[in-house]
Amino acid sequence: MDSLPRRLFNAFVSPERLMNQVAKEPKWVGALLLTTLISGVTAAMVPPELIFETIRQQMIAQGASFESFSESQEMMTALRYGRIPGAVIFSLVLQFGIAAIYSVLFIFILGDDGSFSQYLAAVSHGWFIPVLIGVLLLPLMIQTQNLELRLSVDVFIAGFIEGGFVRNVAKLLDLTVIWSILVIAQGVHAIDRRRSFGSAATMMLALFFVYAVAIGFLQTRAVV
Repeated sequence: MDSLPRRLFNAFVSPERLMNQVAKEPKWVGALLLTTLISGVTAAMVPPELIFETIRQQMIAQGASFESFSESQEMMTALRYGRIPGAVIFSLVLQFGIAAIYSVLFIFILGDDGSFSQYLAAVSHGWFIPVLIGVLLLPLMIQTQNLELRLSVDVFIAGFIEGGFVRNVAKLLDLTVIWSILVIAQGVHAIDRRRSFGSAATMMLALFFVYAVAIGFLQTRAVV
């Protein structure tokens, strides 16, 4: 088993080697704690005023009244002191939740061999990709005052399609998350060799697409 830094490096350059190792020896604590720590540090670096303004603009775009909210000092206090623990809790819940979904899908529904700890190890290592890239994008987000800046499918269609349902879905299809899903799919294949990489990747990407469509639809309805 490689060291944690080497394993996280392999998430980018050698996912097959990484996932073969974590499938045999599912170490997840170090990767989980590191990605969670980075998420907390990232949240600490974002000015609470920028988060506040982003939320305000989103609510105005959805037609919600924001007058009383914009004058609320309590909200600013909550953002100032709550954004770090909120990011930490969200990171933990997200990784455990994704691992649970994949465990239910592949073990209980499709009958693959494996354990929750193996899927959690695959998820915690694969999730390092969007977390790290998010940190690298943070200075640009702050400079442009745009916390919604992402490497998403929307980058390729923004010049051709106006705002609406398709754009909302495209913004949610984060390319770094898709990359991490493909890495985790390699882990699903390593956990049970009967499950091909292509099969795992197709189902996992389909789940992500369904999520994006559902959230994009709700966002579009909220604006209407």
